[in-house]
Amino acid sequence: MRVPLFPLPNLVLFPGVVLPLYVFEPRYRTLLTDVQAGGETFGIVRILVSSKESDLPFQDRVSRVGTLAHLRHADLHEDGTSTIIIAGGERFQVQEFHMDHPYLSSDVTLWPLEAEPDLTPTEAEQATLATARELLAALLRLNPDNTEALLAAAPEDPLLIASFAASVLPLSGEAREDALRARTVLDRLDVLLAQVPSAARTLN
Repeated sequence: MRVPLFPLPNLVLFPGVVLPLYVFEPRYRTLLTDVQAGGETFGIVRILVSSKESDLPFQDRVSRVGTLAHLRHADLHEDGTSTIIIAGGERFQVQEFHMDHPYLSSDVTLWPLEAEPDLTPTEAEQATLATARELLAALLRLNPDNTEALLAAAPEDPLLIASFAASVLPLSGEAREDALRARTVLDRLDVLLAQVPSAARTLN
């Protein structure tokens, strides 16, 4: 499938995460118009190297893994810019970039998470749920003054807990992309848990 791409510095979109974006560049205004006209999704990919750091072509400075973004809402402003709300969908891998629009687009292959290879479905579910709970507990210990708000916002599904943690933790773009690239839900939870300071992983 071919999707328009909206590359952003240090932003990694995760499944289920709802984000506001401000659309101001002319090429992305065009992208938004095309997405609204066609009712299609677009892709969020991370800019790996800025134009100030390299003169490589744009397509060589963005990640080849990203997440589909579903447009939930758009407000057009008088100056032609827009504020939009997007929700993260499925992960994908870029197969080939295209420059036949003002914006970058690509052929992508959806990249679903795998089942745990060495565990039965029941064992995998138990391990994933336990790790998700451990990660959520660590987030609460990291933010003792914001416990009530975090609990109110936290989802129950392990995949969405991973997405929630990736959004809440103060991670680099590289660390977030490492989590996005994880093979299974349990792997993603483990990658994120490893980013939590050791003092917050267990009660003192």
